[in-house]
Amino acid sequence: VPDPAAAPRWEPRPLSYQELQSERSEVPVSRLLEETALGRPGKEDSAGCGQLLWVGEPVVFGRADSIAGKYGVWMKDPEPVPPFTRDNTWRVDTVGTEVRQLFQYEEAEQLARGYPTKVHILPRPLESTGAVIYRGGLFFQPRQSRSVARYDLRGESITAEREIPGAGYHGQYPYSWGGYTDIDLAVDETGLWVIYSTEKARGAIVLSKLDPETLEIRRTWETNIRKRGVANSFLICGTLYTVSSYSAPNATINFAYDTATGTSRALSIPFENRFRYLSMLDYNPAERQLFAWDSFNMVTYPVRLSRP
Repeated sequence: VPDPAAAPRWEPRPLSYQELQSERSEVPVSRLLEETALGRPGKEDSAGCGQLLWVGEPVVFGRADSIAGKYGVWMKDPEPVPPFTRDNTWRVDTVGTEVRQLFQYEEAEQLARGYPTKVHILPRPLESTGAVIYRGGLFFQPRQSRSVARYDLRGESITAEREIPGAGYHGQYPYSWGGYTDIDLAVDETGLWVIYSTEKARGAIVLSKLDPETLEIRRTWETNIRKRGVANSFLICGTLYTVSSYSAPNATINFAYDTATGTSRALSIPFENRFRYLSMLDYNPAERQLFAWDSFNMVTYPVRLSRP
């Protein structure tokens, strides 16, 4: 493992880019596709759940200084495994074709200063900005595959890998900003999810609940929300929320899909893209905040939920 102290701050990489698709389109009010395997999410760890009512202004935690940090992913583990804690913070700069470096920090303030405690070198290159940290593992999509893998942070090895049947990948069904965001992982109060689409779903968002140890699919839902028509998405309390635009300063949380009822509804909750290039958005159920990467900037958003 390379010595972090020897690395320059925000170590630049060769200027090779994952393709960015800049198409922008309105979300169509498409007909509801037939639901598959409907059911309620697990009730574990879901106490205090509610519907999203409000998203606050973004708070900047850090900024990437080199072109390698144009877009990426940063995160904390809502259910850490010793020796890790909820203060440990993780970052991946995802510009490039051989993205293997996972930066580890003792806390968010250390990330803001730009000097990692450790740099993990992933056995497989990672694709895009859909990775999450959960229960002591980094869950990510290996490059140019429709698979999801679990990298164990203690053992520093891949302990599980599984193909997501029929999932589009490498530019088939990305979010509107492009960046090969076909397969997006998410964590909420009920567990681990993967957000994607398939040819069968005709580009609509498909949700699957995953077993965090084996990555087996426990249940799948098919929504009526076109994946290319939204900028990003996240889950809170078993409900999927989507963002209308990755670049408009005054965007909105525009749709919600409730896995408990199998229904979607239109929303208009204000959402600010302060730096006009949102490439990653995830919910942290322990902190009740959204983590985002917005044009070199690592930011958080406070949220307010309804009472259960």
